[in-house]
Amino acid sequence: MNDTIAAISTALGVGAISIIRVSGEEAINIVNKIFKEKNLKKVNSHTINYGHIVDNNNIIDEVLVSVMKKPNTFTKEDVVEINCHGGIATTKKVLEIVLKNGARLAQPGEFTKRAFLNGRINLIEADAVMDLIESKTETARKASINSLEGKTSDKIKKLREQLVKIISNIEVNIDYPEYEDIEVVTIKKMKTTIKIIKNELVKIINESENGKIIKEGIKVLILGRPNVGKSSILNKLINEEKAIVTDIEGTTRDIVEGSINLDGIILNIIDTAGIRQTEDIIEKIGVNKSLNLIKEADLIILVLNNSEEIKKDDEEIINKIKDIKNIIYINKTDLNRKINLNKIKDKNIVFGNTVKDDGLNELKNKIKDMFNFEQIEQSDLSYLSNSWQISLMKEVLKNIKEIEDSIKKEIPIDMIETDLKKSWDILGEIIGETYSEELIDQIFSRFCLGK
Repeated sequence: MNDTIAAISTALGVGAISIIRVSGEEAINIVNKIFKEKNLKKVNSHTINYGHIVDNNNIIDEVLVSVMKKPNTFTKEDVVEINCHGGIATTKKVLEIVLKNGARLAQPGEFTKRAFLNGRINLIEADAVMDLIESKTETARKASINSLEGKTSDKIKKLREQLVKIISNIEVNIDYPEYEDIEVVTIKKMKTTIKIIKNELVKIINESENGKIIKEGIKVLILGRPNVGKSSILNKLINEEKAIVTDIEGTTRDIVEGSINLDGIILNIIDTAGIRQTEDIIEKIGVNKSLNLIKEADLIILVLNNSEEIKKDDEEIINKIKDIKNIIYINKTDLNRKINLNKIKDKNIVFGNTVKDDGLNELKNKIKDMFNFEQIEQSDLSYLSNSWQISLMKEVLKNIKEIEDSIKKEIPIDMIETDLKKSWDILGEIIGETYSEELIDQIFSRFCLGK
């Protein structure tokens, strides 16, 4: 990290301003070479300076340059931000001149990576930066801010402190048994602390599963036979004529997607090709694609026709989705009922039709109940939002449960210590106290340039 990096930090396109960010030991010197009016090496830190960017004495743009000196910066390095006029040509030209004068083009996420490596933020806070950028709802934004402020990290650190207290006491008891004033770690004391740690782990994991919903949304798959009204339901839910609707069976032959914000949670809704036995090659591809999406869905909305009896194709779909959260939407209630409901057992059923918009609000409420929206709203929104973080936390929980089992079997304390250290190490990996270079590269590779 001895070199100086630069990148465009704003979206590239036509706009009022663009920002080129420069960070590193030579950041101020490099920009000073191309800045006319002031000597940036002599200005105070955290000041904005008016002038021009020049190249071979040719004025390129009129700019404002922010100078921020280490260590009180995002990367804990000297940082300079050039605020130039928006526009692709101007922005790229200014960046080109910065690079020509000694900076290197930053890799995706390299500014945030430097902030982490320099101790400015930990891994959870780093991940929250990208979550904040990508947040699509107010709920997601609040959760990202909580992580960015360290509220989630504090929970992990507290668990590590509890574990290290047990570990250190065990080691002192083993190495210095003659010291009577040292607290002796008994099985009873350890059992109480381990139970507290386990309960906190369970709470964090449960909140994190909710957090995943806040961050990524709910993947909703609309399934059913042809011409039962799937596309009409999609259009009504997203309030947009996204899918083509006709009376001809098999109109939808590929997936059609749309999204809505339901009380702060994004529903990513997918309308699928009608499922039936068919010899049409193109329609068959669409049917297979629909069936393959079942295992990826968080929720299935199976649409049945109120004016027809349940058919073999319907029964096959019901069987395929039995192990996935699902709601059965009985559509076309404006027509005479012929559906034989005795073939649907113990299911979440909503009746409605898209002619009068009946049942759609009930459908939304059913989704909110099924995914505990009320509980999500009342939570403190301090959670792990990344799949690898959650998987590591589950590994710790599994390890803690094994420790509980060892305590019940009266395994010697010094043997239990190994598992305690393992849990402590894994928690350290989550916040970046311990990490591999490969993991760090993988995490920051998903960041945008300039961040």
